[in-house]
Amino acid sequence: MFTIISLIGRIFSNSIANLYQKKASVLSSPIMTNLSSYFFMSVMCIVPALFIDWTQFSLDFWINVIIAGLLCTIGTIALIEALRIGELSVLAPINSYKSVVGLFGAFILLGEIPCVKDLLCVIFIIIGSLFVLEPSNGKFSLKVFLRRDVRLRIFALLCSGIEASFLKKIILLSSFDVCLILWCFSGFICTFVIFLIKKEKFIVAKENISNCLIIAVMLLVMQLTTNYVFSKIEVGVALALFQLSSLVSLYFGYKVFNEKNIVRKIVGTIIMITSAILIFV
Repeated sequence: MFTIISLIGRIFSNSIANLYQKKASVLSSPIMTNLSSYFFMSVMCIVPALFIDWTQFSLDFWINVIIAGLLCTIGTIALIEALRIGELSVLAPINSYKSVVGLFGAFILLGEIPCVKDLLCVIFIIIGSLFVLEPSNGKFSLKVFLRRDVRLRIFALLCSGIEASFLKKIILLSSFDVCLILWCFSGFICTFVIFLIKKEKFIVAKENISNCLIIAVMLLVMQLTTNYVFSKIEVGVALALFQLSSLVSLYFGYKVFNEKNIVRKIVGTIIMITSAILIFV
């Protein structure tokens, strides 16, 4: 029962975080938005971190933490930039391609050959894209995937898809609450390093502080529930079920940003989500 509650919490918290990331991206750069959000999350984790013996973990454990932190940071910055220039109701459904990435990643890395059902699901995910990624001239073309917002979103999901495997390892080597704390700290440290490398100006709009604080709370809830779900069911199945958050994001895109063709996008999203889930059934 608690797994179902956690799954629902993850679906809604992810969509709300994306909503405020899009709002925040108008006022601050993606790097500053991410740095501010992870700063708030890290502050919230300081007290719990004091009660953990960090010397008990192996070198292999810390390597996984670093890799997960880098993937999370780079992916989130790319996502915020994509949300800044694109539509929430378009970019959210693209997350269904994470299942396709996982399927072909297993083929390339593990030699697992997709069955006919899996390939049909991939085809239907692409068909769903025809409804969601409506080009300006009304005619669908694969060139739509070359749009900067779409490319950034796909890159972000690649990062998060790979990151999920490392998070699973971290959870198995510790616990989901330890993983959450390290996810916050590593995300802040990695973003700060990128901030220094890019030589960004430390500018945060006052009106954006509340946005970043909401993002921080929602990301904490999202990652806590994600880690818990990962500890209970297979990563692939969890990632497929997480796609349901796209429907919530579609509503936000329509209601908050007045994005168009919402019925068409809902049809495409349902096709994509259903196909993504069936891949892992």
